[in-house]
Amino acid sequence: MVAFQVTGEGNPIDLVLAPGTISHLELTWEWPEVVALYERLSTFVRLIRFDKRGTGMSDRPPGAATLEERTDDIRAVMDAAGSERAFILGYSEGGNMACAFAAAYPDRTLGILLWGVQARWTQTDDYPWGQTMDEARRVVEELAANGPTDEYLFGSGAGLPPPEDIERERREYRAMATPGAYAALERMNLDIDTRGILPTIRVPTLVMNRTGDPVAHIDAARDLAAHIPDARLVEFPGDFHSMSGSEPESVVAEIQEFVTGTRPALSVDRVLATVLFTDIVGSTKTAAELGDARWKRLLAEHDARSRAEIERHRGRFVDSRGDGLFATFDGPARAVRCAQAIAESVRPLGLEIRAGAHTGEVELVGDRVQGIAVHIGARVASLAGPSEVVVSSTVKDLTAGSGLVYEDAGEHELKGVPDRWHLYRVRRS
Repeated sequence: MVAFQVTGEGNPIDLVLAPGTISHLELTWEWPEVVALYERLSTFVRLIRFDKRGTGMSDRPPGAATLEERTDDIRAVMDAAGSERAFILGYSEGGNMACAFAAAYPDRTLGILLWGVQARWTQTDDYPWGQTMDEARRVVEELAANGPTDEYLFGSGAGLPPPEDIERERREYRAMATPGAYAALERMNLDIDTRGILPTIRVPTLVMNRTGDPVAHIDAARDLAAHIPDARLVEFPGDFHSMSGSEPESVVAEIQEFVTGTRPALSVDRVLATVLFTDIVGSTKTAAELGDARWKRLLAEHDARSRAEIERHRGRFVDSRGDGLFATFDGPARAVRCAQAIAESVRPLGLEIRAGAHTGEVELVGDRVQGIAVHIGARVASLAGPSEVVVSSTVKDLTAGSGLVYEDAGEHELKGVPDRWHLYRVRRS
């Protein structure tokens, strides 16, 4: 039996979500960012989600289903949900299922939407993207022996969740499939190659990918779109694989326009701001040494002191990102001095931070702050060392005469961001 769930009943258009390697219909509702995405989609489509056989709430047959069998699950779920024709949204490996379904059942496919998808997932002589076969086999062996490790769950650009959520997510991923099922699914994925069917897809196709996605390479997405007749490619900023999290309103707007023909009017204000990111150095090691309870108390004190400095420097706290903070300022000098003040404030706690700042145009969507300037700021911060504040050349130029002194940190490529960027290190006073 394949478990499925329907939300958005009453909407005239059906959208079937073909998941990636693993999923869990019930546990998904404990992930706020994913829930927000599903709820938004359910305002204009009847969203039909399912767990592939062997995963989540579906039955656990022996072995792993082939791509053909997984594709047939889409048809079975549509039949059970009373859907004659639907758009198919394929995420990651689910995109290969969507391609196969569209080629086999064009009469039941209104169109396909592919997020973070490659035509195949391992490299060959004529396909340079994905893991090498040896790398992929090592992953399979590790899964079979130990189940999903932290590297498997949180590596490859996924990023660590907030410390208090790490153990919860580990439990949830363990509930999604057994170690044997994880290994069998990934082993089956080694053989996926949908390049041969791409030219036969004759339904409207939208390909979406993040420019710095470490799982589905942007060049592989471009190649995929080039081989599907009349496919349209939309690139989003970011260096992670997930559809949710960054600029969800823009992602949903593309989906809504594709399936309904009407693009929603987004309430977006664009303003010039300085974004500041801070991050605790060595947080994972410190958390392991202290234990969950002591680390949570220390992190709360770090947050309180940091937010007090942000307020004192007339900044706006936006959110916490794992073990760091994100804030915006209407003046770059205040942002830099706030970063220095936070570093001094948390040092008596035995903590060091790194920080990065960039000034550019950001988009204000409700309480969210987004746009390419946000991604640049995050990437700049990632290049700072312990107790360092690194800034873009824009910040340096705008703070001339402020008394801040900078050291040249050289030119850098910022992952997921075009061009090379000249960065500067703030000299400690």
